[in-house]
Amino acid sequence: MTHIVFDIGNVLLRWDPFAAFAHMPRAEVEAMFDAVDFPTWNLANDAGRPRAEAVAEITRTQPQHAARMGEYFDRFHHTIQEPIHGTWQIANRLKRGGRRLFGLTNFSANTWPVALDLHGGLTDLLEDIVVSGMEKTVKPDPRIYAILCERNRLAPGDCLFIDDSADNVAGARAVGWDAVQFTTPEALERALTERGLL
Repeated sequence: MTHIVFDIGNVLLRWDPFAAFAHMPRAEVEAMFDAVDFPTWNLANDAGRPRAEAVAEITRTQPQHAARMGEYFDRFHHTIQEPIHGTWQIANRLKRGGRRLFGLTNFSANTWPVALDLHGGLTDLLEDIVVSGMEKTVKPDPRIYAILCERNRLAPGDCLFIDDSADNVAGARAVGWDAVQFTTPEALERALTERGLL
């Protein structure tokens, strides 16, 4: 039996970090994100760094942006407003077909409760969700895939992972999972149909 494991950001929920600063000119936000190296900063938060330490890091390196980037946590709800409805529909079809569904996401422990408040259906849809910020390890580290398997008594060869990141897909395959890189719900539906899962 194949069990389906969904990433959350940009698979089940659209994530747009710029939306936290929609009240500012886009060019200013882009310059700020470049100055603070937003992808690296955000990944460290996803790996378990607390909010206070995240802001302290910017205060040390880019003090002119510290106050604004601290607001990112307060305005995070703006970044994940939109469910990707086509993916939810596919997931519900899989669940109705008897598949066990799980989540595996790189997400800050500071902001994960916001996602659950906005999209409580995640915990109805998914049997268990492994959150990097809670585990203090991020995809594609092999350990985070193992945590999901160990916690739910799953064999790696019975897991199919769906993630928008090529690196995370490769990480899943490296530990013995099947994996699909998400682009659109339509492409995902085709990939699952080809595997006989839909």
